[in-house]
Amino acid sequence: MSGHSKWSKVKHQKATTDVLKAARFTQASRAITVAVKEGGGLTNPDDNFRLRLAIEKARSVNMPKENIERLIAKARGEGGNAITSVTYEGYAPYGVALYIECVTDNSNRTVSFVKQILDHAGGGLGSPGAVSYLFERKGVITIPLSNASFDTVFALGVELGALDVCQMADVYKVYTKPTDVMHMKSVIEEKGIGVDTAQIVMHPMTSVELPEDKHAIVVDVIERLEALDDVQEVYSNLA
Repeated sequence: MSGHSKWSKVKHQKATTDVLKAARFTQASRAITVAVKEGGGLTNPDDNFRLRLAIEKARSVNMPKENIERLIAKARGEGGNAITSVTYEGYAPYGVALYIECVTDNSNRTVSFVKQILDHAGGGLGSPGAVSYLFERKGVITIPLSNASFDTVFALGVELGALDVCQMADVYKVYTKPTDVMHMKSVIEEKGIGVDTAQIVMHPMTSVELPEDKHAIVVDVIERLEALDDVQEVYSNLA
């Protein structure tokens, strides 16, 4: 019986992992499509900054190269594709601000799902500009701690004009101007330092501290939003 129970648990975990992987692939696929469309149909990532970031995201979820190339070719030929990017602003419980970036082919569906999650949790949607003033758009590069010393990364950040360099639990974060992130990533890699991710984020200028039980409730809301196929990123000012 114990063996049967263990196998059931493994199957359940695999099913959950497969669902999450499929969602990440869907999100990355839509990001590539909208990057080509909003980039004027440019399919060369060297000429389309947003496409370069979308490809980075696709690679971060282990999307095969041939899948990425097929998506780019398809996006170039779609022309009238209805997929667009849309942003929602609102609040999770306890006054935590949320900035939610989506890519969707049906904005009515997307806003309905987002609103349902927020309303059910005791938060709610706000009007455009309701929370965006609490965030600042920045580039951020993450580097595994094992790839270099903090002094090395900090010195390189100063040399390249980074806005900030900090050490987290498992990575260094190098903050840059949005337009500098890909150039700085290339230079860091040329120095022989492996980079984990490079992206543009909405960085909170202040943060909200919550006790552990309330913190867990807000994290659950964020995770449920992130699980939606249409949602690309959820930014919050939760400490």
